[in-house]
Amino acid sequence: MEIFKVLLTQPLTNGLVLIYRIVGGNMGLAIIGFTVLLKTVLNPLTTPYMESMKKIKEVTPQIEKLKKKYKGDKIKFAQAQADLYREKKINPGAGCLPYLLQIVILIAFFNVFTRTLAPDGDVASRFNQLLYAPLQFKEGEKINTFFIYRDITKPDTFQLPNLTVALPGPMLFLAALVQLISSKVMTPYTKLEEKLAKKTPGVEDDMQVAMQKSMAYTFPLITLLVGMKFPSGLALYWFMFSLLQTYQQVRTQGWGGLTPWIEKIKLVKLPGR
Repeated sequence: MEIFKVLLTQPLTNGLVLIYRIVGGNMGLAIIGFTVLLKTVLNPLTTPYMESMKKIKEVTPQIEKLKKKYKGDKIKFAQAQADLYREKKINPGAGCLPYLLQIVILIAFFNVFTRTLAPDGDVASRFNQLLYAPLQFKEGEKINTFFIYRDITKPDTFQLPNLTVALPGPMLFLAALVQLISSKVMTPYTKLEEKLAKKTPGVEDDMQVAMQKSMAYTFPLITLLVGMKFPSGLALYWFMFSLLQTYQQVRTQGWGGLTPWIEKIKLVKLPGR
């Protein structure tokens, strides 16, 4: 849509190229720099959501008591839960809009990469279709799209001599791994929810826990499979964004679902442990 192009695709493309020129003309470094800039801008918007999740974690024992008290009466439990949230000044929906904005930006970046960083044709001329006049590349100007070990206009894949199918490359694996870690950090109540699910006769809790676990592994798998078909610049962006997101989550909420592993390997000393 034209409005999507004007409001998101073009500004993101111009921002990316501006960073490209600032960092000395390397598109891989430009993607990293622009991702850091975007996350920095979005951090103040996402912090309320993470703070809300932290407060919800703190009242989880009280929620468990309410579940036992109103067992079998969903309406009374929902009302009691809402009253508790109101008393503790918790807004579960706080900051949801910025998270949706992040998804929209990811889609826009996907559009930028597929339109400009395709491996065939002239990358500069495709960029110029989206760039404002001051940032447009001159005729014959080449864009440096080689980063570390690969041309980021090409998918991050490799092929073993005895295999006929391509396999995901290191950047895709890193992107999927960080996404998995991020999913684990975002689920600080998994262990408690499993206990609650076993105590309640209904299937809703079990379904919720199962879906939570499924999503934690499904999205990284999708990243691997889908990422093999698109420019590796997208994998680089998703890796950096997920890494910064995980860092923010750990600072705000702690290690979440990874806490038992962190304790086990004694990577860091956790407060009160």
